[in-house]
Amino acid sequence: MPRVFKATEIEKEEKEIKRDYLDRHMPHIFCPDEVKRGEKFAVKVIMGEEYTHPDEAEHFISVLQLWNRETLLAETRYTAGVFGNKPSHAEVDFYIVAPDVSMNLSAMAVCTKHGLWQSEDKAVKVI
Repeated sequence: MPRVFKATEIEKEEKEIKRDYLDRHMPHIFCPDEVKRGEKFAVKVIMGEEYTHPDEAEHFISVLQLWNRETLLAETRYTAGVFGNKPSHAEVDFYIVAPDVSMNLSAMAVCTKHGLWQSEDKAVKVI
């Protein structure tokens, strides 16, 4: 099983030292805190907040995934150079239908050089 990196596993002091490294590899989820059962809603997954990630032949974001607990909901794949070989914030909007129960969403991202990275969990209440 591959090693999964999470920001919560890194000491506060080390986070400051590696802030750019962590930021450019950490996926973030943006969506409503509350959604209506059976209705479609948007979930944005974006890589990094401040620092962009490289888009080079040997170093790029190849996969962004959206999970609800242990269930894979959606996935997108990228190839090297898709962002013009310039550093960028890879991002995708997933559109999903709210199930009958509340969700605990997380995003996973694969960097071809630095492995698998997991976002912080995002609780979504279904009403």
